[in-house]
This record gives sequence, C-alpha cells and structure tokens, in this order.
Amino acid sequence: MKVIIDLIEDIRESIANTEAYALHAGLLREDIHDAAKLHYAGEAPIGSYVLDNEKRELLFSVDHTDAKVSIGALLPSLLILDMQSMMYPLKMTVNRQYTGMEIVGFGKNEDERHYILFIKI
Repeated sequence: MKVIIDLIEDIRESIANTEAYALHAGLLREDIHDAAKLHYAGEAPIGSYVLDNEKRELLFSVDHTDAKVSIGALLPSLLILDMQSMMYPLKMTVNRQYTGMEIVGFGKNEDERHYILFIKI
C-alpha cells in the first residue's frame, strides 16, 4: 500500500517535481500462470482527485472526460498537509466495477510526460 508521503518522495526523485507531467492510471494484470508476474495492460488519464479526511485517503478518479490532473495542480495541495494526513493511503476509482483500488506503484513516461500510478487487478 502506498501513502501520500511515498507519492511526494517519488515525484521528487523520479521527475524532480516537474509540473507539466500529467497523472495517468496504469493497469497491471496478474499472469494467469504465475501470480508473481504482472503484465502492463494500458493506461488512462486521471481526471480528478479528492482528499477524503473522513475515510482518511487520497482518491484519484479516471473520469473519462478531457480533464487531466497535472503534477503542478496536485503537488502544492499535498505539500502543505500535516504528517498524519501524509500517511493516508492512495486509492483509485476507474469505473463502477473498480472503485477504491490500492495504488501499488509509480512510474513515468518521459517521452509523453506522464506520471503513472499503477493499480493491479
């Protein structure tokens, strides 16, 4: 399980807080023959996010609209959080079937300037 502070650190280390990167959801699927292996199954832009203090989580959503969240829009709101909030888990909603999924890792595509949040199904 990844938490907000993990995200902040990885953004700093992997893309040096470059604001122009767009957030994307990356889908990983387990290999049917070997559950230890994961296969990349595509990605979609993240259209929104909300910090839910009641559920104590940061929830990202793939909205299937033209809206795209950038690092420049996300990072300032995370950097001002207190330490307790920075320990909130990261979750993703892709559609009605896949809601509140844990984010299992991070990645980047330097050519397309995508910062990727990976989920596993």
